[in-house]
Amino acid sequence: MSSNISSRIADLRKSYERAELSEDASNADPLQQFDQWLNEAIAGEIPEPNAMTLATVAGDLRPSTRIVLIKGYDARGIVWYTNYDSRKGQELAGNPFAALQFHWVDLERVVRIEGRVEKVGAEESDAYFASRPLDSRIGAWASPQSQVIPGRSVLVTAAAKYGAQFMLNPPRPPHWGGFRLVPDRWEFWQGRKSRLHDRLRYRQDSGAWVRERLAP
Repeated sequence: MSSNISSRIADLRKSYERAELSEDASNADPLQQFDQWLNEAIAGEIPEPNAMTLATVAGDLRPSTRIVLIKGYDARGIVWYTNYDSRKGQELAGNPFAALQFHWVDLERVVRIEGRVEKVGAEESDAYFASRPLDSRIGAWASPQSQVIPGRSVLVTAAAKYGAQFMLNPPRPPHWGGFRLVPDRWEFWQGRKSRLHDRLRYRQDSGAWVRERLAP
């Protein structure tokens, strides 16, 4: 059975023909290009357009990935929130460089972003934490993210404990807050017919963005 499944996977094909990405039509500023594409993904009702893959590298040089949600972006960088004691938090503490990737399947587009990661300020983390639903705020206290636990009952018991302790006003846990990736490289990928995809990379050179085309 496995050989039949492998054969079917190998035969999967899709012709990308929705759009193109040219130097003339793209923005000279990668942040503005990202803003345009993200808003088009939202307007097109793409499933979870805010979901992005975060790649980090541990001290033993083993890479790991997970899905996180973008919660803000501006000229300073791309922001998400998490438990600082989680695997990704620990890996970023040891190696503050990471990569992000958005994949908007229905638009046949990928955005890749690389750069240095820093923690956002406490005031900014406090403001976002206060905006979260109550259950999510309690969950931030209840879950020892990435740690081995004997069963789900540990989470349920901890959530009940912190719910009773904090009631409607749980403060932000000291181990929870935001990260910001400060981009030094962007890549915009638009699927094209015959696998001749469009790839535009932006890299920083002497404080300015250089845009260049990559072979697919």
